Amino acid sequence: MKQWHLFLLAILLLACNSNKDKTPGSSADQPAAKKEAIPAAVTLLYKSVAHYPDSVGLRLKLVDALDSAGGYRPALAQLDSLITKDSLNFGLWYRKAQVQEHIKDTSGALKSYHYAARIYASPDALLAMANLYAEQKDNRALQLCQQVETLRLGREYTAHLSFISGIYYARTGHSQKAIGYFNRCIANDYTYMEAYMEKGFVYYDDKKITEALHIFKTAATVKNTYADAYYWQAKCYEALNNKPEAIKNYQASLMLDPNIPEAIAALKKLGVD
Repeated sequence: MKQWHLFLLAILLLACNSNKDKTPGSSADQPAAKKEAIPAAVTLLYKSVAHYPDSVGLRLKLVDALDSAGGYRPALAQLDSLITKDSLNFGLWYRKAQVQEHIKDTSGALKSYHYAARIYASPDALLAMANLYAEQKDNRALQLCQQVETLRLGREYTAHLSFISGIYYARTGHSQKAIGYFNRCIANDYTYMEAYMEKGFVYYDDKKITEALHIFKTAATVKNTYADAYYWQAKCYEALNNKPEAIKNYQASLMLDPNIPEAIAALKKLGVD
């Protein structure tokens, strides 16, 4: 997902976390880090927190380190402890929601974002909620996007809210409306890769393979190191029975990201070891 202003991390890519099933190599769940796998830096932070238990800054550094290491449950425990002492802190609720997203606790994340937004209705919190609602096919996504749009925050935010609106319409089967919003997103940020990909997915799902291929080629032109764009070109070429181009693009995707098992399996199916 894109990097959002202030606290907001890549939605989309919880976006493109927008369409997790179409992201090669994605996993629906990531297990929390085992205790023995915790990096030394995290262990040191635990020791520092033990010495200075009232330091909010240290606690948040520990949360960030645990989150990065996949230790989501311990990170949530730290945040819950901080929230108990400061329940009106927007940043703590916002950070909790982000960690809950990482463990696929959508209902918990929405609840935490709502708490955060009650304290301070930041556009980032509203868009984070909208993103989750869009994936759930809930039209509250559109209401929140409209609320943010009235703030007139500039092209960056217009791109984000257009993308989320596009996700809602794509998930609810309104292909033309979805494409219109993805086009609007790209018009405000031509490097918004997730918008290209989602637009391509709409065409692909509608069996418009040639149109989808054109979009994925465009994405690879805008960012020639974007592995997914080559992977999906290969999928299109395979659907069009163009085996040589499919092989070439599967291989290109693996050169950029060797950890795409779907591409490896596709090459094997096409007779390439």
